[in-house]
Amino acid sequence: MATLSLLSALVLVFLVLGITNGQGLKLGFYHKTCPNAEAIIQETTASYVSFNPTLPAALLRMHFHDCFVRGCDGSVLINSTSTHQTEKAAAPNLSLRGFNVIDAAKAAVEKVCPGVVSCADILSLVARDSVAMIRGPWWNVPTGRRDGRVSIMTDAFTLPEPFFNATQLIASFASKGLSAKDLAVLSGAHTIGVAACTSFTTRLFNFTGKGDSDPTLDSEYVPRLKSKCKPNDLVHRAEMDPGSVKTFDSSYYKLVSKRRGLFTSDASLLDDPVTKAYVKSQARNNGPTFFKDFAVSMEKMNAIEVLTGNDGEIRKHCALIN
Repeated sequence: MATLSLLSALVLVFLVLGITNGQGLKLGFYHKTCPNAEAIIQETTASYVSFNPTLPAALLRMHFHDCFVRGCDGSVLINSTSTHQTEKAAAPNLSLRGFNVIDAAKAAVEKVCPGVVSCADILSLVARDSVAMIRGPWWNVPTGRRDGRVSIMTDAFTLPEPFFNATQLIASFASKGLSAKDLAVLSGAHTIGVAACTSFTTRLFNFTGKGDSDPTLDSEYVPRLKSKCKPNDLVHRAEMDPGSVKTFDSSYYKLVSKRRGLFTSDASLLDDPVTKAYVKSQARNNGPTFFKDFAVSMEKMNAIEVLTGNDGEIRKHCALIN
């Protein structure tokens, strides 16, 4: 009986430890193996962002595109070869930029602690640090991710698209363990950055095949957008949140509430009761909880399908599988 009780106790301990360790990520994972890793990554990121304040939007987008395909494993960083097309080659990722920042951070860390810090962790940290540098929120980034060895172009076609409606967006986020609120919160990242005209011009010209505009888009805003983008415009871009393109704030929600979001996906936030309520509350009160909420949602996103322990690898170069 005593032996059974001891066995039961040990099983309980292992169960508790398993829950505590979660997916194997923890704050300060490199404390002993590479104690200056996070400081080196932050310093490298700052050196790039100080010269190009548009980078945080690009790096945050890259991080999102990584985590939504095979989880946060750095697979979006891998280069294609003559015989294999990786995620980088997929249409949604052709406009990604900022890979040089990741490569520079990796090189700087490798000089001090070769073969220790994963590219997946570097991407997660760089995204956070770059946003903080433009007065955005700060969130915890537990580390310990391993780098994925698989990157397939067609996998990236599962990324949520700018023309998705509310139902499609909520389903896409739910498949990654994220809620409708997380969708509304993370969409707030559109407060920074620019968008290619091709991603929204269908809302401006010939929306239903009759030369009309999307009726859900503010009619007074349409001429302003048409002045920036022409039909089939492959060259120009427009600010997603005019006047706030380089500052992370809650003004995006005021824009959406006025029906001035660029993408169909932005406009569709007003079509679901949960996302609409969030948009309205942040727009009405100058985003009282946006930064806190964004940190929570980013911490959830950072943990999507991560590889830890003996899974994956630690790449020597982020663009190349070992």
